[in-house]
Amino acid sequence: MIYFIGIILICALLLITYMWVEAHKVTVEKKEIQLEHFPESFNGLKVFFISDIHTRTIDDRLLDQVDEPIDLVIIGGDLMEKGVSFERVSRNLDKLSEIAPIYFVWGNNDYEVDFRRLDVLLKDKGVTILDNTCARFETDEDVLHLIGVDDPTLHRDDLRLAIQDTDERGYRILVSHNPKIVEKLKKEDHIGVVLSGHTHGGQIRFFKWGIAARGGISRHDGTLLFISNGFGYTQLPFRLCAPAQTHVLTFSRSTSSKTRRTT
Repeated sequence: MIYFIGIILICALLLITYMWVEAHKVTVEKKEIQLEHFPESFNGLKVFFISDIHTRTIDDRLLDQVDEPIDLVIIGGDLMEKGVSFERVSRNLDKLSEIAPIYFVWGNNDYEVDFRRLDVLLKDKGVTILDNTCARFETDEDVLHLIGVDDPTLHRDDLRLAIQDTDERGYRILVSHNPKIVEKLKKEDHIGVVLSGHTHGGQIRFFKWGIAARGGISRHDGTLLFISNGFGYTQLPFRLCAPAQTHVLTFSRSTSSKTRRTT
């Protein structure tokens, strides 16, 4: 009996250790995302996407894995939460700014702290806050709109207001902390892709079962939805079958759309 109890305790300890490692991984996943109608003059656009940092610290272990030039850093919300010092957030922003200019959307946990102070810190660090607004990028041939909504979880999002800042000829990428924003999209919004986090991929999953879907790519009425498992964790410093992750996303026009255009 004591032997079996010992085996169970050892297995439990190994599982807890594994879950702790999963939660504290420093991983940069690289993905090629081909999109129909993506503007050709922006082919090869590289975005470093990180969401749900929460209590974690960003250091050179992460930056060393970003071994190629990046055009934009996008923080998909939950940069911090209650109990996280502003000094740590400041250092995290300094590290991310070494990669590329930073764009930020609010997450629900960002409002657990003095969010006005966070707003000031972000602006002092040169971060562009996309709170129901958009950033516009132009070449001689094309326009790209990076749209960001405030947190949908707390009903602070206003997609209609954000879209007002765009024009019809620009390609539209939407960033929202909560992926449920896709439920509010209309066909006439012409959103090509949505980047989001919030779910932590379920954080602790049992095989294929979890409280939320594992991060990945899906389609919703013609819009591509990308969900990250996120970099941090909430409540418990553990993950299972939903490891911590960040991403380098390379956007380009799909070859099929190029073919149709020339035929």
